[in-house]
Amino acid sequence: MTMAILGAMGAVNCANADDSTTATSQDNATPYYPFYRAQEFSIDAFGSGSLGEQTIDHISGDRVEHNGRLGAGAGLNYFFTRYIGIGGDAYSENTAHCFVDSASGNLIGRIPIGDTGVAPYIFGGGGYQFDEAAQKFGQAGAGVEFRFCKHLGFFVDARYIFADKTQDYGLGRAGLRLSF
Repeated sequence: MTMAILGAMGAVNCANADDSTTATSQDNATPYYPFYRAQEFSIDAFGSGSLGEQTIDHISGDRVEHNGRLGAGAGLNYFFTRYIGIGGDAYSENTAHCFVDSASGNLIGRIPIGDTGVAPYIFGGGGYQFDEAAQKFGQAGAGVEFRFCKHLGFFVDARYIFADKTQDYGLGRAGLRLSF
């Protein structure tokens, strides 16, 4: 439901691309809308999947099917410059004990590729896991974002989580990003 709402909002923003914050191209005839900007705020809605360290070390389709866990979450990001930002996210893989299983914060570095709408990024940070086991963790990961227009994009990333009390694990995310 959240993904549908964000998608609809982004579609409206794509249709209304003519705004006063745009610059013009070198020939001053065509409006120029940079996909990635400084002082940019964004909201994420994503699906996630996690795998334990044993499954990652001995990966097979059967292990992934039996030991993988699916979830959903949301995040917020703010980029100080076009290349450096901070972000926070929270997700849940089940709501049996806690509504939010894990929350984290990251320092993000991205490299937009020209005006293509594609931007690979890396991130690292830490957080706290509330459910399965209450523990602190550190994490590092990488991903790529594809912007369809100035305010709407799709992202996919993966991170390795260094758990404090349990085995390390991996988490992958894919979702929509609405930027302002």
